[in-house]
Amino acid sequence: MLIPFRRVLLTAIRKHNCRLFSDSNITSSTRKGLVLGVYEKQLDNDGVHFTEAAAAFDRTVSGKLSEMLSISGPPLKKGKSRIFYGLHQDFPSVVVVGLGKSGTGVCGNENWDNCKESIRAAVSVGCRQLQDLEVAHVEVDTCGDGQSAAEGAVLGLFEYDELKSKKKVRVTTQPHGSSVDSAWKKGVLYGNGQNLARQLMEAPANHITPTVFANTIEQKLLPFAHKVTVYKRPQSWIESEQMGAFLSVSKGSEEPPIFLELHYKGTSDSAQPPLVLVGKGITFDSGGISLKPSSGMDAMRADMGGAATVCSAIVTAAALNLPINIIGLAPLCENMPSGKANKPGDVVRAKNGKTIQVDNTDAEGRLILADALCYAHSFKPRAIINAATLTGAMDVALGSAATGAFTNSNWLWERLHKASIITGDRVWRMPLFQHYTRQITDSALADLNNVGKYSRSGGACTAAAFLREFVTADHWAHLDIAGVMSNKDEVPYLRKGMSGRPTRTLVEFAAGLASEP
Repeated sequence: MLIPFRRVLLTAIRKHNCRLFSDSNITSSTRKGLVLGVYEKQLDNDGVHFTEAAAAFDRTVSGKLSEMLSISGPPLKKGKSRIFYGLHQDFPSVVVVGLGKSGTGVCGNENWDNCKESIRAAVSVGCRQLQDLEVAHVEVDTCGDGQSAAEGAVLGLFEYDELKSKKKVRVTTQPHGSSVDSAWKKGVLYGNGQNLARQLMEAPANHITPTVFANTIEQKLLPFAHKVTVYKRPQSWIESEQMGAFLSVSKGSEEPPIFLELHYKGTSDSAQPPLVLVGKGITFDSGGISLKPSSGMDAMRADMGGAATVCSAIVTAAALNLPINIIGLAPLCENMPSGKANKPGDVVRAKNGKTIQVDNTDAEGRLILADALCYAHSFKPRAIINAATLTGAMDVALGSAATGAFTNSNWLWERLHKASIITGDRVWRMPLFQHYTRQITDSALADLNNVGKYSRSGGACTAAAFLREFVTADHWAHLDIAGVMSNKDEVPYLRKGMSGRPTRTLVEFAAGLASEP
């Protein structure tokens, strides 16, 4: 026996000739879908509060959408969705997604723009639902923010399935009810940039070696060859630069190291000091002689997340044609155990002449970054930002909520923080006290120790203090991205897997810097 609610629903479906399923003779390549937004009601007795595009669509179907939405269940909450079939001949499948309350903006407690985040999450839910139905082309309600909607669509649809026989339907998206404008295009580029980083981080380590990583980035930059120069520095060059810390890590692997150097010239003003981005590029981290536990070690294919996000940010900056000069540096190698590998207690010499006692070979990221940071100063930069999946302690401290940011510059922090509020990919400032410096300068055999004196305390902070020993620039920031390396279900518009964070924040920061006098 039908309960009353179901009877009402089926009556409405028959009344409007709505089909519960799309026609079987429509192939996935021709099937079209539509994602529309709806806000939460301000008052219980309010009617359905559609976005402008959704309200226009509802008028074209003579109010069928609002009627079906009202009788099909309770009002949609933020991030939830409901699908309807057969409302419009051009769109056999229409997904309505909840945007939460209208008129929200930057939230001081959350340190992000609630409206932008809600749009990203809602659009991604709708696009994924249609992808699961093998709908190959989706039109998206921009919900008043074309960039955020495009980011939600592009990021939400990404899945690394390159090595699987069965792949998800590739979905193309476009804004509904309007032409593809600059905001939508910008969102697509931001989303594609982060997806490039996700692709690099997700790929198996035997597919993304240092050499393959460098070649992949070079290939991605080919369309911008007129304004980007790529240098793939070999081991002989690394030796000539006296990067002893970097070489001490790479020597344990059969894979040759590469020092990848990217020069993006976004302005003809050669006198403009560049922004230098430095990324840790350990394409697989076994821990070396200080071997990691086998459980979860496969995730260490993404230990080059710093290099992936930095290089992807530069690819995106070039695609956006940002009027700023950027230099990207990525020391690339593996950290493997062998007869040639670093041994606990070894002492190595960095590019700036400082000696380092290597008490833990699994604290290798700071060694390769030390030499890269020294080299970064040769460009007389406007600012230096390095990104690295550096410490498990960072994951313990902040989890996946935000990237830990250590900086010697309030000027730099303010701009990074502002960028992260816009992107929703947050940064949180961490301390750079002398308290931590004293713990890494207390070494029995060398100038520095690569782990803190009290190994279980403040590990992320002592790692940052170590890097600071190789920085003389007035504006430097270290982003520890270990906690945000992967996504389980915390960020609703990212599927489970490697996250590619904080690529969009780096791009937004560079864009903001480019707009300053």
